[in-house]
Amino acid sequence: MEISALKQDDLDTLIDIWYEGSVQSHGFIDEAYWMSQKQAMKETYLPQSTTYVIRDQSYIVGFISMVNHVIAALFVDVTKQKKGYGKELLNFAKQHNDVVTLQVYKKNRSAIQFYEKHGFLVKNESIDEHTNESEYVLEWRKDS
Repeated sequence: MEISALKQDDLDTLIDIWYEGSVQSHGFIDEAYWMSQKQAMKETYLPQSTTYVIRDQSYIVGFISMVNHVIAALFVDVTKQKKGYGKELLNFAKQHNDVVTLQVYKKNRSAIQFYEKHGFLVKNESIDEHTNESEYVLEWRKDS
């Protein structure tokens, strides 16, 4: 496994990983919503964040995007999940920050369990203005 900075040529692969992962893990949100976000993800969200990819034998299997200490996105190829790639990306973020926060949909139980297993605690609850779904704000602190 190797983690490296995003290259412009990697964007289409990341969009595919993000889209497939979003549809799979957010079945409570209409797939059309995720389709409608593809262009913004490619042209706005990923370019405005600091993004790292994780590779296995030169193939991109996942990525993490951060804005300062906030994880804006962490996705692993749906065919490569539960093999440690997400944990590696999360550890990478933790190594470079004393505090890491993120938002996760309340209905996405598997993601919540993943983050809690890695030391994140629920700090707040809100409503996502784009989907009208409840979400948690999770936080990890180095000193906890």
